[in-house]
Amino acid sequence: MICLFPGTFDPPTLGHMDIMRRAAKLADKLYVVVLVNSAKKPMFAPEERVLFLNECIRNLGLGNIVVDSFSGLLADYAKKVNAGCVIRSLRSGADFEYERPLALANDILCPGLETLFLAADPKYFHISSSLAKEIASHGGCTDAMVPADVSSRMQEKLASQRHNRV
Repeated sequence: MICLFPGTFDPPTLGHMDIMRRAAKLADKLYVVVLVNSAKKPMFAPEERVLFLNECIRNLGLGNIVVDSFSGLLADYAKKVNAGCVIRSLRSGADFEYERPLALANDILCPGLETLFLAADPKYFHISSSLAKEIASHGGCTDAMVPADVSSRMQEKLASQRHNRV
């Protein structure tokens, strides 16, 4: 089965990597899809996030994952690649309350598109991209939240932004 794991991945976290690793075992092919969300102010451009994810996936040694980016309805992307399942991670009940209407909408827009919720590993419950960016913006270490390469790129990006403001 072809599955999708969508998200903004700004930046990709260790929790995202764990879900990708686990979802890749369930899918014949897993599309990790960087969604462009105009309501969010990303730290990294979609192309940078795709690059990060490709590097991380190479490090995981998973051959059945394809990274792509998309702007629009996830249901349209699912139709384009003939996906039968969307993988979503849940850290809390609040995540489920947010994800449930999206799953129902995707099923209406793309009948038969199932959503599979994977419970986050407890060691990653507290990790979110927003938290990692907030900690990094104050000079904190994010090595326990994001892959090492991503952590150093966050620091470089923030240093560059500080330098450009001066």
